[in-house]
Amino acid sequence: MREYIMALDQGTTSSRCILFDKKGNIRAKAQKEYTQIYPQPGWVEHNPKEIWSSQYSVMAEAMTLLSEDEKIVAIGITNQRETAIVWDRETGEPVYNAIVWQCRRTAEQIDKLKEENPELCAYIKEKTGLIPDAYFSASKIAWILDHVEGVREKAEKGELLFGTVDTWLIYNLTKGRVHVTDYTNASRTMLFDIHSLTWDAKILEYFRIPASMLPEVKPSSYVYGHANLGSLGENIPIAGAAGDQQAALFGQCAFEKGDAKNTYGTGCFLLMNTGTEAVHSGSGLLTTIAASCESDDNRSGHVEYALEGSVFVAGAAIQWLRDGIGLIEHAPQTQQLCESVSDTKGVYLVPAFAGLGAPYWNPYARGMMVGMTSGCKREHFVRATLESIAYQTCDLLTAMEKDSNLNLTAVKVDGGASANDFLMQFQADILGSSVMRPKCIETTALGAAYLAGLAVGYWKDKKEIKENWQLEKTFEPVMEQEERCLRKKGWSKAIRAALYWADDEE
Repeated sequence: MREYIMALDQGTTSSRCILFDKKGNIRAKAQKEYTQIYPQPGWVEHNPKEIWSSQYSVMAEAMTLLSEDEKIVAIGITNQRETAIVWDRETGEPVYNAIVWQCRRTAEQIDKLKEENPELCAYIKEKTGLIPDAYFSASKIAWILDHVEGVREKAEKGELLFGTVDTWLIYNLTKGRVHVTDYTNASRTMLFDIHSLTWDAKILEYFRIPASMLPEVKPSSYVYGHANLGSLGENIPIAGAAGDQQAALFGQCAFEKGDAKNTYGTGCFLLMNTGTEAVHSGSGLLTTIAASCESDDNRSGHVEYALEGSVFVAGAAIQWLRDGIGLIEHAPQTQQLCESVSDTKGVYLVPAFAGLGAPYWNPYARGMMVGMTSGCKREHFVRATLESIAYQTCDLLTAMEKDSNLNLTAVKVDGGASANDFLMQFQADILGSSVMRPKCIETTALGAAYLAGLAVGYWKDKKEIKENWQLEKTFEPVMEQEERCLRKKGWSKAIRAALYWADDEE
């Protein structure tokens, strides 16, 4: 009987299921996009039931590709992280749509917190490793409790549950028997003390969130429960869970202090393993918990940490080119268009469609195209869009090197847009560092699979997993230093223009 690990990759725009073998090769894959809901400008929602149904359907599709002598031995889950879902403890019915990590509806509430309670802001940063922002789950939960009729009363009676998407999927996979999350997802709520590994009562009190709503928190490699999926399989261990970026760090085998990866998904996320030290940033980066194993002595503080920089819009900008303004028909087309021109004709795009993340943290910034002349064509706009992803990553790397006192000479990359050779070469050029792309760029799902496989003994240890990592291509910088400086100077001017617009809005 041939055995595989099932990875459920629940992302911002689609649900995917990938089956991996022992060498980390993909045996089967299925993907389904689902509805993006925009009730107001800056608001982003998903239907929790559609999240679950789309995830279940791709599980079924992937399983149909297996033969009778093949089976699934464990399930690992990776997910969009800060997205908040609240549902009825008894019925399992959501009380409101999922409020997505990109949603900015609570920006004013966070502004009020910063203005009226700077001491609590400092406390939040110290305890959670996060900068108070509408990006995280805390204010999203509070919004649901305060704005959906009858919900706060039910929450205070202990009738409601909260979860990030991993928790929601595990709850449904176990038919409501298990309410749990892992350390990585808990660390993104802005409610979790990443040092004591407990929910923080002081922060919960400020946001008026009952502790009874919160899931139990476990390591990322751990048997949380078992899924009974009828014809798809009975009693399958759900044995791994991690937020998408921590899963990608694990999937890239970035197990040592100083190892870094950058994931090019809907957003763009640069993470660096800092070992058992929680490095606090002075440059607008976040301190977060890296994926952990059941064997770790987590209660004694032996979890590992990471520094993280978050770009809100990366692959989503390419989707905007396709669906928003119709400049392309499909994403792979961008490489040819970018390579057909030598530069952007001085055009810069700041894709601040949902504000700016690290290191700027300005929720009021909006997208801006600058430097246009009558000579600008479609190709220049497309190239400026892809280059914006690389510039934002460069901002993160500069901040990360400053905080860690490490010079990162190479960065491992993954995610859908990392398949674009133009983007990867420009990324190496603008960083002045090597960019290393593995043969398997599905490292987010692979990380979830590794975590699950470790928990059930499918893989013996991290050393065995590390032997699976294979380099597909290295991109070396070829841009002259003078040219690099000029282009980065132009990007800085474009950022200042976007921040000026934000100030004017205020």
